[in-house]
Amino acid sequence: MAASAQSVLPRWRGFNLLEMFTTHSDGEFRAEDFQWIADWGFDFVRLPMCYTLWTHADSVYHIREPMLEKIDRAITLGQASGIHVSLNFHRAPGYSVNPERTEPFDLWHDDEALKAFCFHWQLFAKRYRGIPSDELSFDLVNEPPAPSGPGMTREDHERVMRATVEAIREVDPNRLVIVDGLSWGNDPSPELADLGVAQSCRAYAPMGVSHYKASWVEGEKYPLPVWPGALHGDEVWDRVRLEEHYEQWADLARHGVGVHCGEGGAFNRTPHDVFLRWFRDVLEILTGHNIGYALWNFRGSFGVLDSAREDVEYEDWHGHQLDRKLLMLLQG
Repeated sequence: MAASAQSVLPRWRGFNLLEMFTTHSDGEFRAEDFQWIADWGFDFVRLPMCYTLWTHADSVYHIREPMLEKIDRAITLGQASGIHVSLNFHRAPGYSVNPERTEPFDLWHDDEALKAFCFHWQLFAKRYRGIPSDELSFDLVNEPPAPSGPGMTREDHERVMRATVEAIREVDPNRLVIVDGLSWGNDPSPELADLGVAQSCRAYAPMGVSHYKASWVEGEKYPLPVWPGALHGDEVWDRVRLEEHYEQWADLARHGVGVHCGEGGAFNRTPHDVFLRWFRDVLEILTGHNIGYALWNFRGSFGVLDSAREDVEYEDWHGHQLDRKLLMLLQG
């Protein structure tokens, strides 16, 4: 490992588990998922969660205990399997990149939203106090937007992150906290380098590979991807451009900040051979900086299981369709 590589965090490798991802999720984490992930040599899962699953409709502060117990179970499964569990608010009070619902307030501007956000993270901090940070981390909010004057500014983001970290540390001073990059996980926040938190990047660039034909980002308009040579906006990307993209994260690591890649992968409409060539480059670059990753997702359209690609010869795995080539790439 190069002396300048990321050294604060382990190079955790694993997957996102989506059992609490949306307002309609059931929270039923599967013991076999944790076992298979561990058996295949991985040591990390990220749980992107929607706060409305454990709150009642009448109040953001009215808690549904049975849903929290499902999170407890996921953490216990992680501990039993030697897998680090990272809790993430994919939908936080006042913000989500997922358009399935309109939030009643704005995390970046409304005091009540920030109060609710801090309340929920303190709830978890109290509940899981005593679990060491090598087993459990808090990833505060998924993919804050690009800073802009009328929307969320860097100052807005910094204020919310600092207030939330302070709230967590009031009850759990040693908890590992992770902050997602700005611009939907693409840009680090060097202004938070003094805060003692880690930061999380993404592996979705160029979007012309990762989100080809993905309807939620108008991926139907993207041309058939190739690699190298796929588009990110109007720019053609290759291995060199990828290295330039991750250099800002490597620089953050050189300044003593832990870095992990919380999400990455490609939608199942991207030709499999193109996906694998691109993702091999991504993983080689991340590994060179000692940065771990979590594939989006484990089971599903980006996953190693049941991805429903039309150009993969799947292997049967306990009744699931296993993408063995992708698994071997991830294990490398």
